[in-house]
Amino acid sequence: MDELDFIQSLRALATHPAARGLDDDAAVLDLGTETLVLTQDSMVEGVHYLPGQDMADVAWKLVAVNLSDLAAKGALPLGVLYTHMLGAGDERFVAGLRDVLAAYDTPLLGGDTVGSGPFGGVRAARSFSLTAIGRASCTPVPSRSGAKAGESLFITGPVGAAMMGFEAMEAGMEEDGSAYRRPVPLLAEGRSLAPYASAMMDVSDGLLLDTSRLARASGVTIDIAASSVPIAAPETRRQDAMRWGDDYQLLFTGPEAADWPVEVCRIGTVLRAGKTPVLVDGEALAPDEPLGYRHSG
Repeated sequence: MDELDFIQSLRALATHPAARGLDDDAAVLDLGTETLVLTQDSMVEGVHYLPGQDMADVAWKLVAVNLSDLAAKGALPLGVLYTHMLGAGDERFVAGLRDVLAAYDTPLLGGDTVGSGPFGGVRAARSFSLTAIGRASCTPVPSRSGAKAGESLFITGPVGAAMMGFEAMEAGMEEDGSAYRRPVPLLAEGRSLAPYASAMMDVSDGLLLDTSRLARASGVTIDIAASSVPIAAPETRRQDAMRWGDDYQLLFTGPEAADWPVEVCRIGTVLRAGKTPVLVDGEALAPDEPLGYRHSG
């Protein structure tokens, strides 16, 4: 199974309305007079961060990517729980965790610790998992499924910064890799946009792939104007920047002429559903052309 196949196999289990059919960034749970938003994301060595990377950065990113999912729902963080795999650099991990929790005024509520082996003489790749809990700032809470034909697609800022940061780190220039090492969850922007966006999510796996997810959930086709997409990379890398992930900008739909409360960039048009969920400059992409990052077994 690839990632999409596995998620599809879980849909029969995720029947509670809070799960939103596993089509969204987070679960949305009505509890009395409050609406809670819950999300979980993981970091795996060699997949989400480079082996040997400063563990303070790993802790920061683990929290930030989860808070970004809350941002896409317009939620205010209430706290986090996480599972920690013990190993080298744990002191630095705690230092990074302290920094990010303080930066976003988010308490640590608990979690679990586990060992890292070795099992059979082989050390397992380290992994960390975190659950973030938030409170909705408005209802209904934005989903991926509300985009309508005739609306426009917007983004809060450029893509490609994490790609350039990753490449800088690979070249030994860690100081230039901050966009990859320490992403910024757009919590205030998410709360400002949530009452007005018809659909919203964050860009974690690449602009093209995440746009296709939003389009599929909404039952529409979205046509991206490539030249309108703001990028934080050389112009020759535009196509790469649109496929790379880890930028955590907010991607959302709404009326073209809306007076949005934060600075945004219009990058596409929502159309009636066609043969493919995403177009670029009016053209469908080749079926075997990757749109972004997908996990595999």
